[in-house]
Formats: sequence, structure tokens, C-alpha cells
Amino acid sequence: MPDQLTPLLLVGTGAMSGAYAKVLKALGQPFVTAGRGAERAEAFAQEWGVEAGHGPLPEQIARFDTVPETAIVAVSAVNLAEATAQLIKAGVRRLLVEKPVALNQADAEKLDALARDAGAEVHVAYNRRFYASVEAARKIIDADGGVLSVKFDFTEARTRIEALDKDPAELAGWLYGNSTHVIDLAFFLGGHPKTIFAQSRGGLAWHPSGAVFAGSGTTDRGATFSYHANWLAPGRWGVELMTPRSRLILQPMEQLFLQHQGSFAVEPVAIDDALDREFKPGLYRQTEAFLSGNPDPRLMRLSEQAKTFQVYTVIRDGNSPKSEGENRS
Repeated sequence: MPDQLTPLLLVGTGAMSGAYAKVLKALGQPFVTAGRGAERAEAFAQEWGVEAGHGPLPEQIARFDTVPETAIVAVSAVNLAEATAQLIKAGVRRLLVEKPVALNQADAEKLDALARDAGAEVHVAYNRRFYASVEAARKIIDADGGVLSVKFDFTEARTRIEALDKDPAELAGWLYGNSTHVIDLAFFLGGHPKTIFAQSRGGLAWHPSGAVFAGSGTTDRGATFSYHANWLAPGRWGVELMTPRSRLILQPMEQLFLQHQGSFAVEPVAIDDALDREFKPGLYRQTEAFLSGNPDPRLMRLSEQAKTFQVYTVIRDGNSPKSEGENRS
């Protein structure tokens, strides 16, 4: 790991930063932390035995004798783009940023342009790509000759979300900030959309752009995909992938179930998920891959996310004709 002797900068002192701190400690990677409020930063420093600053991020960076080459950004979704831009401008050149990196396409594209101009390497942290269940699914897909079709469900638990103390901007961008965990995984395994027919209906007070989503299309790997999500009704996340030999079911996505051609039985697949049980699922392998500095198809580049934001927006807003008088607010 090229960064193992050089302290990494971990930005954020919340629960997600704590999950990263646990992994970094296990990997033997030195790090310092930059927080916002003094009380939380002090508590984080005490819990993890690390230096934790607080206050405006540019001021904290300015106090470093040498700007860290590498950073992990795990602040709230509404602050991700700004914090990442500040780090790039300060000279940080390798960054792993929590999804979705921005809450709209324009900010994602602006950040991508900034990173390219600065020569910074920015990756977006979609940790489900690194699940043991997903790795097992990838191997079966390769052995079976590829994916024929994909279907996925990104229904959100509306009542649980409404009980959270979240910034209204984060709630309004919930599909970008949370549902894309499922959407990204489906397209990571099945290919990037080439065509898409999307419908979006209804809305919630905190997510007025839509509450019921359905659509279909084709991917650049020749697969057909379809999706359905209804935030007004009960449901759960899930991805299913069909190959010439198998139906692979990731629901819950930490587990893998398999149906063989010619059989109605759905059986669990044995996976080595020890790391996913000891740490936040997928985070150990994701952080390890990032720190290695080696190319890894599971690490999403910022340029890929900026491009895919167009798809996310079509899914959120729909691109099919609306029936007369349909109310989408």
C-alpha cells in the first residue's frame, strides 16, 4: 500500500467516518481526521486514538506542514461536493468520496472538471460493489457467459426516512444519495444503460420529484433491464440477474441466492463474508483497493459518476409521456 507510511486525511467525524476508522486501523494505515464541531471531533479522537481537528476545512488543511496526498471524504451528502472541491484545490490528489459525491448532475460535472484540471484521481465509494455476495455473483456470471437480463427494486422505507433528522436538501436528493446504491450495483453487474424508458409518478413532501418509479431498457453488454420502486408501499432493495444457466438473487444484497436452469428451487450460495460481518459490509475491501493504488473495476471514477447522473435523473424524473392531468407533485 503506497500510502501506508504517509498519514491519510479522513474528513468527517460521524458514523460513516467511524466505520472507515475501524477499517484503517485494521489495515495499519495512519490517518488524521478533520471534523466540523469541536465536541464531536474530540469524541472521535478519544474513541479512535487519532488526531482530530475541527473548524472550517480549508483552515485545517492550511495548518498541515505538508498537504496529505490521499483523503477519504465521509461528510454528510449535502457537504460532499464542497469538501471534495476544497481538498482538490488544496492539493490532495487521491480521494475516495462517499456516494453520491454531489446531489445533482451539475455539481457532479463541475467537480469532475475541477478534478481533471488539477490532475486529481477521485473515486466514488459504492461499497456494495465490494460485497462478498457480489464477488461471488460476478464469478458465476462470468462462468455462465454473461448477463441476459437484470431487474432491480430500490423501494425506500419511507416511514423510517421521515423519522430521521436530515437536511431537507439531502432528503430531496434521496434517490441520488441512497437509492443509487441499488441502481449502481445493477448496472455495475449488468452494464451501463444504452436505452431507457422511464416513468416517475407521485411524490412526497420531502421528495416531490417522485415516489413510484418504473422503467426498462438495454445495456452496453446486451442485457435487458427493468426496475420498479414504490416508496408509498412496503418493499425492500433487491437485484436479480439472469444468465443462460442461472438466476442470481441479491435480496438482501449481503446474501446471494441461486436458481439453476431447470429447477424451481432457490438455494443460498456459500460465501466468505467474514470481512463483511466484522466491518461495515464492503468497506474493508473497498478501502484496501483504494489504498493499493492499483486499477480496480469495482472502484467507480468520478467521471463515471458524473456521466451516470444523467441516468439517475431520468429514473427520478421519468422520460416517458405523462397522461393528461397526471399529478407528479
